[in-house]
Amino acid sequence: SGMGEAKICQILAAIELGKRVATYPRKERITVGKPADIVQIFMEKMRYYKKEHFCVLLLDTKGKVIEETEVSVGDLSSAPVHPREVFKQAIKRSASAIALVHNHPSGDPEPSRDDIEITARLAESAEIIGIKIVDHIIIGDGVYCSMKSEGYM
Repeated sequence: SGMGEAKICQILAAIELGKRVATYPRKERITVGKPADIVQIFMEKMRYYKKEHFCVLLLDTKGKVIEETEVSVGDLSSAPVHPREVFKQAIKRSASAIALVHNHPSGDPEPSRDDIEITARLAESAEIIGIKIVDHIIIGDGVYCSMKSEGYM
């Protein structure tokens, strides 16, 4: 009583939609345990970029990927990176840890002085915020550098 046929149809459709969402199988998320796992996600996307892109991979407490976010796009040899932008989405999404990833359009993944400095600056910020940085990966043309494995972190 008090509802027309159109409103009843809307309510029934909403209930049906809710049932379908509740029974939809959960998508398996990728787990990151080593640098090669991170590289597998980003290599084919980033190796051919003509500009430097800086991305962050948000991880939960078990190392499962929550989200990939692109923080900045720069020019041929640099991308501006500020801790505020790096951690903004990680804080919003309650990430436990992050992985930093950027490419070198030259194809050579060797860390520059700026790469080392920004990694140290982000590590200091991460310690204050309470979000762990698991690695900083530099993508080249089919090759990569793990700054953690190379002892820069």
